[in-house]
Amino acid sequence: MARFEATVDVDRPVAEVFAFLADGENDRKFSPRVQKISKSPAGPTAVGTVFRSKVKDAGMTTRRTFRISDLVAPTRIRWNELSANLVTAREGGYDLEPLGRDRTRVRIFNDLEGHRLGKLLVGFAVAAARKDAPAFGQRIKAAVEAP
Repeated sequence: MARFEATVDVDRPVAEVFAFLADGENDRKFSPRVQKISKSPAGPTAVGTVFRSKVKDAGMTTRRTFRISDLVAPTRIRWNELSANLVTAREGGYDLEPLGRDRTRVRIFNDLEGHRLGKLLVGFAVAAARKDAPAFGQRIKAAVEAP
């Protein structure tokens, strides 16, 4: 298993940042790899909510399924990938820390693991994710702060 993470400070209150990130359908606003995403069941995100997406990674299009495994408003969101892809996020999440009234520190992480041939590829996947992590954090910041 290999981890990547990013930390960014967002100029919005923690409750607003939490609401934005808990709605996984917002992922396409900051992750260019997400081509399509949907949530089941409809309504507010809760433990057990499932997000299904179509993503493009390294030139390959795959389908991903994530389940919310822990949700503690307004400070913690966790997910597990249910997909059977070569490289998956065994666990991922956001940790949110209020920095005063209108500012929030966001830490995102994903623990990646390889399956079958993916065991040979996971090192490349995590290296690419780590390289992009600062820019990924900035994309989250820009999306949350957008009017």
